[in-house]
Amino acid sequence: MFKWIKQHPRIKAFYGASENAVKTQIWIAVSVYVLVAIIRKRLALGASLYQILQILSVTLFEKTSILQVLQAPDSQDELAEPGNQLILFDF
Repeated sequence: MFKWIKQHPRIKAFYGASENAVKTQIWIAVSVYVLVAIIRKRLALGASLYQILQILSVTLFEKTSILQVLQAPDSQDELAEPGNQLILFDF
């Protein structure tokens, strides 16, 4: 179990020095890891847990649904609609 805790939940630094602070941070990291694993299983996502955690950390304070954030972007829709893109070189 200790090997798994050292390898999987990413704890960069402990913010408290007491035993209670360290235990609390480890429990929070394990809880977040389990919640993301449940989300990955329920939504049948192909991304790894690390990738999902990276996406969630970037979009933490945005007002978008988790489904929308974690869905793979449709590349054909983005290429078909240029929007207000300016043309720099028109050869």
